[in-house]
Amino acid sequence: MTNNLTIEDYNRKVGQMLGQSDWLLVDQAMIDQFALVTKDDQFIHTDPILAAQTQFGGTIAHGYLSLSLLTFLCNQAAPVPSDAKVQINYGLNKVRFLTPVTAGSHIRASVTLKQITPRRAGQVLFENNVTVEIKETGKTALIATVLALYER
Repeated sequence: MTNNLTIEDYNRKVGQMLGQSDWLLVDQAMIDQFALVTKDDQFIHTDPILAAQTQFGGTIAHGYLSLSLLTFLCNQAAPVPSDAKVQINYGLNKVRFLTPVTAGSHIRASVTLKQITPRRAGQVLFENNVTVEIKETGKTALIATVLALYER
């Protein structure tokens, strides 16, 4: 998504929902790749046969996999300001994993701009409330306050 909104334009949107991302498929291949990279190969993520015997009925994505997709999803819902030269992930506040994302599910993020805080010269900190929902169940997978530092 291209963006013509400047940092000043976003200042007028504080308190508003900025948008939603497209739906993203979280399939077993993605989960397996994340397990390989993070060395977290707990059976609930990587063994469909054993995971089928659990309360989830199959494998689930790592919570941190869902969390790691926030930059991609948020940039779709609320693109980087057009006058920002650099975007830096600054951190997260109040992350909660509410519902597991089962393999084969689609997720999307909704982004609401909570506040913008000026930092040192040429920098502003965006604080976005983000909700990730699961298409197949209509449930919330996670909520987080995502912090992004932009430099002009």
